[in-house]
Amino acid sequence: MQASVARRSVDLSAYPDLVVILLGFRVRRLRGLATMLGIGKGLKQIDRNPPEGLLANEQFLFSLTHVGIRQYWRDLESLEAFTRSEPHAHWWRDFLRDSGGAGFWHESYSRRGMEAVYVDMPGPVGFGRFAPPRQPTGPFLTARQRMEMEAA
Repeated sequence: MQASVARRSVDLSAYPDLVVILLGFRVRRLRGLATMLGIGKGLKQIDRNPPEGLLANEQFLFSLTHVGIRQYWRDLESLEAFTRSEPHAHWWRDFLRDSGGAGFWHESYSRRGMEAVYVDMPGPVGFGRFAPPRQPTGPFLTARQRMEMEAA
């Protein structure tokens, strides 16, 4: 007799502008552990007080030195509003000045397109494992611009 499994799906019709973002944080040097702990505090704050438009936030481990986050956002506008507000905007500015012995990456997926950025990663991950590199400058600077270019 074959065991029965629970097979399910979901109706995403209420979320036509859904954005799924995968984020990764990788320790590259010993001081990156302290940087990772700081990120953990920020993630706990997001769990306690989710920003407007964040539908779900999940954390996972790639390895002991590489953590991941998957977030589901109602739309790109909500995600952008969060990234431009405090404390995220402050953290991002500081990280771009000094990555604190860590690497960071994100990949965004939506019907509008896909995009990615990688900062101080020790090697390629995700799209970077097969797609040619491109500098995130000029008209390719923001996630929105990268998504729109990919969709065009």
